Amino acid sequence: MSFTVAIVGRPNVGKSTLFNRLVGKKLALVDDTPGVTRDRRPGDAKLIDLKFTIIDTPGLEEAGPETLEGRMRAQTEAAVDDADLTLFVVDAKFGLTPLDKTFGELLRRSGKPVVLVANKSEARGSDAGFYDAYTLGLGEPVPISAEHGQGMIDLRDAIVEALGEERAFPEADDEAETNIDVRDSDFAGDADEEVEPEYDETKPLRVAIIGRPNAGKSTLINRFLGEDRLLTGPEAGITRDSISVEWEWRGRTIKMFDTAGMRKKARVQEKLEKLSVADALRSIRFAETVVIVFDATIPFEKQDLQLVDLVLREGRAAVLAFNKWDLVEDTQAVLADLREKTERLLPQARGLRAVPISGQTGYGLDKLMQSIIDTDKVWNKRISTARLNRWLDGVQTQHPPPAVSGRRLKLKYMTQVKARPPAFMVSCTRPDALPESYVRYLINGLRADFDIPGVPIRMHFKAGENPFEGRKKKR
Repeated sequence: MSFTVAIVGRPNVGKSTLFNRLVGKKLALVDDTPGVTRDRRPGDAKLIDLKFTIIDTPGLEEAGPETLEGRMRAQTEAAVDDADLTLFVVDAKFGLTPLDKTFGELLRRSGKPVVLVANKSEARGSDAGFYDAYTLGLGEPVPISAEHGQGMIDLRDAIVEALGEERAFPEADDEAETNIDVRDSDFAGDADEEVEPEYDETKPLRVAIIGRPNAGKSTLINRFLGEDRLLTGPEAGITRDSISVEWEWRGRTIKMFDTAGMRKKARVQEKLEKLSVADALRSIRFAETVVIVFDATIPFEKQDLQLVDLVLREGRAAVLAFNKWDLVEDTQAVLADLREKTERLLPQARGLRAVPISGQTGYGLDKLMQSIIDTDKVWNKRISTARLNRWLDGVQTQHPPPAVSGRRLKLKYMTQVKARPPAFMVSCTRPDALPESYVRYLINGLRADFDIPGVPIRMHFKAGENPFEGRKKKR
């Protein structure tokens, strides 16, 4: 990306709508409620022939630094400091407010290029607000409609004029743009492939952090980054958007997603919270490994177990993080109790890795990252067909399938059809009659004998083809 642009303005002027328009996707949550955005969200924007990084920011408000609004303002100020240019958005329909004039003065004195954007200019009666924007002293306002996409060409011209042609259109490295590393490891290769591929230690890893409200997810990510990148505080439910951040751990790129806290479905009534939860669910599906953050002082609430079950049903690799470990007094006794409950309450993923951590102090974070890498290795694991069939013969000898209606079931052939998560296909007689208890026996055997702990295992059964099926019976 050639340059960075921050979108700022008071609450509810249409910053997130403009952000979504420029990135071409509905990434940021949009609602009529003021103050929806609380964290700064970056995105890859395209405006006609311009390509740049865009940053959506919380609404600017006058408040003390210790308040939630004050911490949100600090996020916006950090985005302005990082940006090469600022889009100052005002509401042409509503007109200017004292807040607009206060923050317009601050931006004018910042010394950085500013483009004044008069949003909602398509509305009837917006002319007065548009002409009033001249009084801010930031030059000629650009009339746009972020909702309907009007005025985008004028906005492009204003950005180019503010930055200059050389800054707006740097020489592109065509070779770098076309040299894209495509990895299609989500799809299985040849089922009879005997070579078990090695795990790629250099591949970027996508990790989602989920949990109940106020479990310490944003604090944990800030500790990983070593800076106050995400908004945190004692209030529950601060995070609304799913925000992605990138950093490196031991030379490997980690893309981590902070998500909104997810309460019980019956308690989620407001439209905005429903949008936040839907955004968090999308992050789970996009991620490879999901860290479920538990509050170590009140672990294994029903919602915690439901979140783990959701992650496993989605086929993601799961790691448990018992946060706020610095508040636990008898750590040895609590740790033994947590391990026992993990095995007993989550039998669907035996061997699930669980790590005690403290996002506040940084305790256990290296161990948590190592558990994430180890779990991802298992999630990507592939086993050769020859090894699987030798194993299948052995488990049938040790514990044959039961006879159903007087007829013995037989498992003939087994192969791994995909990884991420590991999925296996077994050819057998009468797959619909195979008892669930025997399926669990096979899955548990796979976990133990091939070292596949803590990830979901998919096992499918199909009947072998009968070459005489469909022929008429001869008399």
